[in-house]
Amino acid sequence: MEKFNHEYNADQIQVLEGLEHVRKRPGMYIGSVSIRGLHHLVYEIVDNAVDEALAGYCKNIHIMIEPGNIIKVEDDGRGIPVDIHQKTKISAAETVYTKLNAGGKFGGDSGYKVSGGLHGVGASVVNALSEWTEVTIQRDGGIYQMKFERGKTIQPLTRIGDSDKTGTTVRFLADNTIFETLDYEYEVLENRFREMAFLTKGLHIIVEDTREETPKKSDFLFEGGLKTFVEYLNKNKEKINQTPIYMEKDGELPIEIAVQYTTSYSENIYSFVNNINTVEGGTHLEGFKRALTKVFNDYAKAHNILKEKDNNLTGDDIREGITAVVSVKVKEPQFEGQTKTKLGNSEVAGTVQSLVNEKLAEFLEENPNVAKAILDKCVSASKAREAARKARELVRRKSALETTTLPGKLADCSSKNPEECEVYIVEGDSAGGSAKQGRDRRYQAILPLWGKMLNVEKARADKIYGNDKLNPVIIAVGAGIGADFDITKIRYGKVIIMADADVDGAHIRTLLLTFFFRYMRPLIENGNVYLAQPPLYKLSKKGMDDIYCYTDEDLQRSYKELEEKGIQRDQLGLQRYKGLGEMNPEQLWETTMNPENRILIKVTMEDAIKADEIFTLLMGDDVEPRREFIQANAKYVKNLDI
Repeated sequence: MEKFNHEYNADQIQVLEGLEHVRKRPGMYIGSVSIRGLHHLVYEIVDNAVDEALAGYCKNIHIMIEPGNIIKVEDDGRGIPVDIHQKTKISAAETVYTKLNAGGKFGGDSGYKVSGGLHGVGASVVNALSEWTEVTIQRDGGIYQMKFERGKTIQPLTRIGDSDKTGTTVRFLADNTIFETLDYEYEVLENRFREMAFLTKGLHIIVEDTREETPKKSDFLFEGGLKTFVEYLNKNKEKINQTPIYMEKDGELPIEIAVQYTTSYSENIYSFVNNINTVEGGTHLEGFKRALTKVFNDYAKAHNILKEKDNNLTGDDIREGITAVVSVKVKEPQFEGQTKTKLGNSEVAGTVQSLVNEKLAEFLEENPNVAKAILDKCVSASKAREAARKARELVRRKSALETTTLPGKLADCSSKNPEECEVYIVEGDSAGGSAKQGRDRRYQAILPLWGKMLNVEKARADKIYGNDKLNPVIIAVGAGIGADFDITKIRYGKVIIMADADVDGAHIRTLLLTFFFRYMRPLIENGNVYLAQPPLYKLSKKGMDDIYCYTDEDLQRSYKELEEKGIQRDQLGLQRYKGLGEMNPEQLWETTMNPENRILIKVTMEDAIKADEIFTLLMGDDVEPRREFIQANAKYVKNLDI
């Protein structure tokens, strides 16, 4: 990677303010004090190392979770500057770790060309929210070290030896008086840094977990960059173009794009700015989509795949089955949107569009067989879209004629306020009957489903409209599907999937979640989808209130507590619930539907890339990866119906 040729010393470190509010209001800086916020600490330190890689100075980053949940991040970049800062009168390194908004990433005269971190906030926030932090720097022929406790300096930067190497090593222990848990999830960090390695071509990242007797270790180095990223995303899918289409541009605004088409029906485009995942898109994504639509339509008309009289293919037609990653490096990115992850720089759209116009047109001309295969899929998607439009119109017309009649099996609630209303989608008529009798009719609606529903992973939208299993769900939710979905029109604030605690129930949940993920994704993103947790066991004894246990651990705990009261196991009746229908209405209300007692699991989308991979794996056409997944995870199965 070309080095950004600029001085990086104390003069480039700008100071804006102190650390006053970080410990009092950590959520303002890292989002939350849950495990998400905990992981965010690691991301901030690693982002600083990656910024050194983007500047062309760092080749290796080693992230380790040590015993006791201590994090260690080591890089071979230039090392944080160690000379005295003119304004703070302490070392630049100590300034970075003790002053909020002090860093080398502000404005044009900074130590970095582009930056993916929180622009200097990161290191000081991590320091403030850690029980202790230790920073070791190799630079300017020396080894320097400084130590902190809860953001306060306990050892100023001190030279402790000589070295001809460069780099920074940070070790910290998050503060357990601030965070709900200090137990890092290795797989979450592994996924994040794999993605980071894909986005930073040639950067070697090692992630290691040494907390257990058997350490875990992942080694990432992708010379192919985004090309390798797209291949990874599609590893369980049938590809149309076996080699991803790759487009790259250096210069003032570096751009890297990789595109691959699969036989699936979903669109998966991921966009990044300075390695930040821009989940809301922005100008770089707009430029890419416009160029994609134009180039394919121009090619289709020029080669008589589309006749002049034919309408152009729409963007949706052309993006069916696409997997693409768009990455740009912007010197001064302007972010918009609620989560600050939507790029607003207007100049980026035109630059991306020009690159794709040129490079994609070249690829199609040089690879006519691939071009025809992709366009055949696009034309097929166009016909399916037209069929879906007619089916949608039919559903709308039918609904209008029936004055928007709700599904016959839906037992609606009396309240019309979506914020307090909830609908239980219940497996089977028997359980549906119990739920209808046991519910609170004011705000709880019940929609029974029966039989296996359509696997939408293997079907286009035209097969979904009018489907006798899915149509009741679409009408009950009331907000449309796909591109027509409007979150403001949902009829229920909570959509709760309530299925049996067995294999069939798990299948129903997976089918419904696949449908929501592919066709009502904002419902998940907005936090409206939940899974009900019915009890697995009931312990009973004459003269004693029944005890319901939701997990095997609950059961063992209840046994132990009762034994302490002198009640032995052989005195207790044990019932293992195989289905919701085994509970009478009162039991179902008390255990699974009463807000005071019930357990609901909110379905979230922490990582859309991982979610897409799981749904493809479990519900897609490719059998071999699914077999491997089952073989690898079979040992974890606890309850299997024979």
